Amino acid sequence: MQYLEVFGRTLAAFAGLLFMMRLSGKQQVQQLNVFEYIVGITIGSTASFLSVDIKEPFLPTFLGLVLWVGLALLLNNIALRSRRWGKILHGEPTVLIEKGRILEENLRKVPNFTIDDLLMSLRNKDVFDVSQVEFALLETSGALSVVRKSQHRPVTPHDLKLSPEYEGLPTELVYDGRIIEKNLKSARLTHAWLKKQLKARGIASLEKVVLAQLNPNGTLYVDVRDDRPIKLDISDYEHQLEKL
Repeated sequence: MQYLEVFGRTLAAFAGLLFMMRLSGKQQVQQLNVFEYIVGITIGSTASFLSVDIKEPFLPTFLGLVLWVGLALLLNNIALRSRRWGKILHGEPTVLIEKGRILEENLRKVPNFTIDDLLMSLRNKDVFDVSQVEFALLETSGALSVVRKSQHRPVTPHDLKLSPEYEGLPTELVYDGRIIEKNLKSARLTHAWLKKQLKARGIASLEKVVLAQLNPNGTLYVDVRDDRPIKLDISDYEHQLEKL
């Protein structure tokens, strides 16, 4: 009986948590600020407690879970509508580098974030010279946003006064051996055209196709199962690494 109760409580907690998380929107873990991270841990712990602690009544604990999620959503909506509350709940980005100079006073305001952490974050952005940085801001999520000085940025088509063609997004036509009929129809293509393209590549069966994408320029990308990788001898490369 206890096993059935745990099973039922777990399903209910999981379903409720999934529904409430869908209401909160999509966000990556690295995009969460400290407040959202702590709230997420608390909600997860409450859901776990709800599913396995059969000594506690289900409804009061489930109500607590709903209230935690509800308050988090409410405060988040308030923060979206009020910049003042947004600063209180989420904090503000901190400028750590300005025109190639590290702002030590601002750095001291960030708990447990040292110059070594700053340099490591810059290296993760492929920046090894602080003097090349125009601005570096520590976001509320803990990520570092970096703007290089104009003379150290990669050259873009805009800099060269070029107008490249619009690229757009590729369209999946075959996924895991199955034709995506909706995409094929929206691209105004037919089964006969697709089979002809596959046959030209020596592919006789759709089952061999892992992925087929129609690129915006009209070319077809096809990946098949059981690819035979090229054997590369990287022993010399590894030997060079050992010398470093």
